[in-house]
Amino acid sequence: MTTTTKTRGSVRSLLWVVLVLSVAGNVALQGMIIASVCCGVVALASGATLVVDHYRHR
Repeated sequence: MTTTTKTRGSVRSLLWVVLVLSVAGNVALQGMIIASVCCGVVALASGATLVVDHYRHR
């Protein structure tokens, strides 16, 4: 495993954690519109970043 592969794996793991936490936060904060929207934006951004990373390194 090269350093780039290790770094990429670390970043992907962090993105997955952020995605799961932001989705959970979005569900938990349904009544508070602004907080829910912020969690949704973070979830979309991390999900989109994971998709882009997947297509770049296939």
